[in-house]
Amino acid sequence: MITTDIVIVGGGIIGLSVARELNNRHPDLKITLVEKESDLACHASGRNSGVLHAGFYYTPDSLKSRFTAEGNRLLTDYCLRHNLAINRCGKIVVANDEKELETLYELKKRGDINRIGLEIVDEKRLKELEPTAKTFREALYSPTTSIVDPKQVIEHIAQSLQGKVNIFHNERLIERETASTIRTTTRKIKFRHLINCAGPYADKIAHHFGVGQKYTLIPFKGLYLEYKDSAFIRKHIYRVPNLKNPFLGVHFTKMTTGKIKVGPTAVPAFWRENYQGLSNFNLHEFFEIVCCEAKLFFSNTCNFRDLTYEEMRKCFRKYFIQQTSSMVNKIDANCFGNYLPSGIRAQLLDRENMKLVMDFVVEHGENSTHVLNAVSPAFTSAFSFNKFVVDEVEKKTALGTKR
Repeated sequence: MITTDIVIVGGGIIGLSVARELNNRHPDLKITLVEKESDLACHASGRNSGVLHAGFYYTPDSLKSRFTAEGNRLLTDYCLRHNLAINRCGKIVVANDEKELETLYELKKRGDINRIGLEIVDEKRLKELEPTAKTFREALYSPTTSIVDPKQVIEHIAQSLQGKVNIFHNERLIERETASTIRTTTRKIKFRHLINCAGPYADKIAHHFGVGQKYTLIPFKGLYLEYKDSAFIRKHIYRVPNLKNPFLGVHFTKMTTGKIKVGPTAVPAFWRENYQGLSNFNLHEFFEIVCCEAKLFFSNTCNFRDLTYEEMRKCFRKYFIQQTSSMVNKIDANCFGNYLPSGIRAQLLDRENMKLVMDFVVEHGENSTHVLNAVSPAFTSAFSFNKFVVDEVEKKTALGTKR
């Protein structure tokens, strides 16, 4: 039996950032983090693009909007202060027609409300910034969008917590035994407060505590292709997104190494770690998730059927490459290389309304806090979002007092 003040479930960017914030505020607290894998950031946190978003995609009243701009600044400062890899290249968002141009102006409006420095540029200015990019009349330039190496960032945070936070690997949460005790793979842990940052399994853990019963997580697979001409672009190039859709579509990303990747897709996956083939296959998850996806598909709730058709088409290499050609003046199909390691984005589904939840969601139990929906831009937002989570925990328990 281990006794701790706080137990955090999940060793991704959110779990580690919350542990860091808690330790900064309450250095005398005993904090224990359990991670089901043998290493940290094996899933979404380590497989995401590493782009630090500026924060102009999200409605001004959303938690995403609230935390992304500050999170970008805080994580940028962290990388610069600790000499971690960061490419501060900026981003161009392009439009294809008049309708997409209207969306571009809406993004600029959202950015202005959130006090994010953005610039509407004409084709002449665009050519100076990014000669490869192609747009309809105007484009949006975001100078504060950058990119980091997500695994390097997470490893550095974990190292900074050594001697301050107990981090246990290969410890999957099996069950809640009592109101204040959980059983993991090899241990029993007694706690004052549990914080659930388990990513694609956050809903399952929340259900152990009677929280978030109306929610389930639906996985979507993101595939990237390598583009072998590293001099092809200077900046990230994105197309104007469909604002009714939680995904940003296929785009060009300039990595910290200077290499380029193109993607991702957002193909519905059939189990929560459905990265490749039958790896990590889980029969129970398969039936549960396919059932939810079938309901969404046949009802076409939140345009799920249309989204599925479009994303499945991107699995065909020729169509995938076609999608990229509308964003650039010219492209060499022969420069597209191999598929890069895929990622899974777990999107929260509200089963009562059969709608995908667009914003972050945090809910509480009697002595537990559950981060149920921490999807993109959660990596960017982590150092800001963690303050919110810890604020919420502090409201629920007197962290500064001893047992």
